[in-house]
Amino acid sequence: MKKILIALIVLLGIAPSCGNASKNSRDGAGAATYNLDDDIGEMLLVGFRGIAVDSTNHIWRDLTHFRVGSVILFDYDAQTGKRGRNITSPQQVQSLCRQLRRVRPDLLIGIDQEGGKVSRLHERYGFQSVPSHKASAFEGYDSVRSCARITAKMLREAGINLNFAPVADVDVNPDCPVIGKMGRSFSPSADHVTDCCQIWLEEQKKQCVASCMKHFPGHGSASGDTHKGLVDVSDTWKELELTPYRRLVKKIPMVMTAHVINRQMDPAGLPASLSPAITSYLRDTLDFKGVIVTDDMAMGAIVNEYSFDAAIRMAIEAGADMLCLSNNGSTYDTELVPKTVRLIKKLVKDGTVSAERIHESAERVRAMKASISRGK
Repeated sequence: MKKILIALIVLLGIAPSCGNASKNSRDGAGAATYNLDDDIGEMLLVGFRGIAVDSTNHIWRDLTHFRVGSVILFDYDAQTGKRGRNITSPQQVQSLCRQLRRVRPDLLIGIDQEGGKVSRLHERYGFQSVPSHKASAFEGYDSVRSCARITAKMLREAGINLNFAPVADVDVNPDCPVIGKMGRSFSPSADHVTDCCQIWLEEQKKQCVASCMKHFPGHGSASGDTHKGLVDVSDTWKELELTPYRRLVKKIPMVMTAHVINRQMDPAGLPASLSPAITSYLRDTLDFKGVIVTDDMAMGAIVNEYSFDAAIRMAIEAGADMLCLSNNGSTYDTELVPKTVRLIKKLVKDGTVSAERIHESAERVRAMKASISRGK
């Protein structure tokens, strides 16, 4: 009966309630029955083209056959330079999310909806405009809460249950081309950033939208753009940039690691997303129990420096729980998911990565999904 009710809710277009996530299957003795295919699928966050999906779209195959557990929506397609990749109107996004959940009811559907210049659900498509983090914080905490509340309700109504926001970067360098200059940081004060992030966490949680704080361990001091290439913050990064994570670590469902080099935290000079040392600091020193997701693996900081196989291997070895495969870089590959799954299986078969390591990450993702469904 419960499955029938869930199906009716999806078909009727009702936004997913906090109780709609599917439960994990277990045998009669209570032992988990997951297999490697399911576990690998939970680690994949995948982008795709299409304002509607059916069995002819590769994402349908990726969700059904390869068990992809999360997708990410974009309005702009980087390769074609055109808008309308996944988003054209509120009604269309609702329909798209319903179609996706018909295939996988427990799907995480993610988006970057910070406000200001980073708003995939833009007013040009009929969505409500929300100011940037910087602009809202300048007006005060009431403004920050209002923006967070509006955003969270908009996402819930659209059927989106994961937002890659709030931005926890401290505005150390106001000339940073992708943080400071775009108004993406709440403030140059770490405490102010922390307070604003907490408000966003609270408001999104009320609407059963998981928050992802970014970009660990801090992108606000950078002078370059990791979309274009490697960025080194070793000489500009300040320890205060960890403050939002330290203070909110028990409340954060997900953290995104940046592609920045920070030799203060990793003398080896690996990008944070590929760095065991930086992931260990987050996981062990700060005692973060949630999901660690990489920034987009299609960004220049990764593709210009590492082969695809090496980058995926290094991210997993570093401790990433979820790999962001936007498929929204210089190329578009309909075989991206099969290729990634084959690679991870090979890593397991070769003994480079253990099946237990993959399972640990998958379980963290499942736990986050369950927490969304319970509204906790």
